[in-house]
Formats: sequence, C-alpha cells, structure tokens
Amino acid sequence: MKTALVLNAVNPNLGGVLIRGEKGTAKSTAVRALAELLPLQKRVVDCKFGCDPESENHLCSECQSRLSGSRLNGSRQGENALEYRECSMQVVDLPVSATEDRVVGTLDIEHAIKTGEKKFESGILAKANRNILYVDEVNLLDDHVVDVLLDSAAMGINTVEREGVSYSHPARFILVGTMNPEEGDLRPQLIDRFGLSVTVTGEHDTAARVQVMENRLMYENDPERFFHEFEPQQTELREKIIKAQHLLAEVKYTTDILRRIADICIELDVDGHRADIGMLKTAMTLAAYEGRITVLEEDVKNAARFVLPHRMRRKPFEETGFDVSIINNV
Repeated sequence: MKTALVLNAVNPNLGGVLIRGEKGTAKSTAVRALAELLPLQKRVVDCKFGCDPESENHLCSECQSRLSGSRLNGSRQGENALEYRECSMQVVDLPVSATEDRVVGTLDIEHAIKTGEKKFESGILAKANRNILYVDEVNLLDDHVVDVLLDSAAMGINTVEREGVSYSHPARFILVGTMNPEEGDLRPQLIDRFGLSVTVTGEHDTAARVQVMENRLMYENDPERFFHEFEPQQTELREKIIKAQHLLAEVKYTTDILRRIADICIELDVDGHRADIGMLKTAMTLAAYEGRITVLEEDVKNAARFVLPHRMRRKPFEETGFDVSIINNV
C-alpha cells in the first residue's frame, strides 16, 4: 500500500490507486501521511485552482489571461508575471454523499445569458487540482460520480456543460480510493480505470502488532517526540521521491521489455490495453524510484503486482488475488 502511494507521488500519471482492505488497517492514515512526504509546490496567488506558474500548458483560463496581459505590458519572463506562493499538498476529501454538481462545480446559466460572461462556482475537483483527492468508501459512491472522477483523473481536465455553455479547468490530482470489500464492490468497468490496486490486511505477526500499539500510544502521549523520532526517515524518503520525480523523464526501456509486458497480458487474458500501458508506466516509475534510468525485467514483475490483480478475469464469488510467480513461466 505504501509503495503504491509513493509511486503515484513520483508519477501522478499512473492513474491513482484503489486500496481494498478490512477495517482498521490504517488505509486513511496512510493516505493522509502521504501529503507530509511531498515537497512544497508553487501556486499562483488568488487562483482557485492553484495553478503552477511554471507550467503554461496546464494553466486555467484566468491565469492564461493574466500571463498574456503581463507579456503585452512588457514582462521579460512569462513565468515571473504570475505571483505565486509555496504551499504543501493537501488531502481533499470527497464525501460519499457528494452530488455531481458538488464534485464538478456549477455554471450560472442566467448570468451567462444576461451578461455573456461565464460564472463558474467551483467544486471539489477544482480544489483537488495538484492535490490528493481521497475518496473513502469509493464503492458506495454513485457510479456516475465515480465515472466523472475517473474521467478527470485520466484527462487532467474537468469540463462542465449546461444548456450549451461549457467551462473547463485543470483537474490534475492523485486519486486514492479506499474500500472494504465486505460492503460491496465496484463495477469491473470502474475498477479497471484505477491505475494500481492493492489489498491490505491486518498484521498477523505478534511483534508487528505490538509495534503498532506502541507507535499509536507514543503518538497520543507525545506527538512532538513521535515526529522528531521519525523525521530522519521522513526526510530520507522525501528526498528519494524528489530524486525519482526528476529522474523519471530519463528512464528508458527496450523492445524486449515491451514484448515481455505484452506477452504477460496476453497469457493472463487481461481485457483491453490499459494493463499493458499501466505496467510500462509503473515499471518506469519503479526504476526511477530505485535510482535507475533503465527498466529491468524485475521492474515489470513488481509492476504486475499493482497493475494486474484488479484486471484479472474472475469467476463469480472468486476472491481477488495475484501470485507474481505465475508470470515467471510466461
């Protein structure tokens, strides 16, 4: 679970992660802890979408207008024309009861007709841009809302259309969904849209369970001491993530790696091509995370653990599971 979250932090284009697990296995705690690991971001001041001033291709329409106006006024460097501040990433919660309008936002049609100007009331997706969007009990959400979420996660854009009027804004976020399978499952078509999937269970080792109890009580009794004790590990992991983010663009793969991925997906009878593409992206991210610029077969095997379990064809009532050893003979 922790590895899947970190991989999405290194490469948000992986498509998010679906975490299945029994209650009380720290699913929510792990997601919220992820934000503490990530570096500060530059965000345009007074932008409701928190645009990155150094990424012109992903600016909202308002920031693009401000940037164009600054250039017309003689600004030498476009990126300096947008005032920004540094902020930490946030975990944005999406409640189970959320309606589509609350998620995507709304357009004031009457205002548009009277003035000819678009008036957009932002929703949860606007707040989630460049943050972590956390959906607890995602299996209890309305299927249509889940569809909207997954579309935005894949495209990086949220488009609202009402009565012939449309408005689009950037919606690039790390999507994390958690669920307890005992409360029902998602439709296979929706599960397939999550890039990675993991299943978590409680510890069955006595020493590990004792450590969980000790850590929890240490945090409750003296939070400052708890943070201080684990800060060196936090710093080391944060630096590893930042290094992997910069290294990712340099990672290369061979034709043999592509063939290996294709053979695995064909042999295991996986539907569609999302699994192939997801395995390649995940293998590249794993390589960068390990400080390498070359994808190895071991990266492909490790990627399979995250990309294939929720895409394997199952018979009714068959448990979800994946043994990585089955690809050794492919």
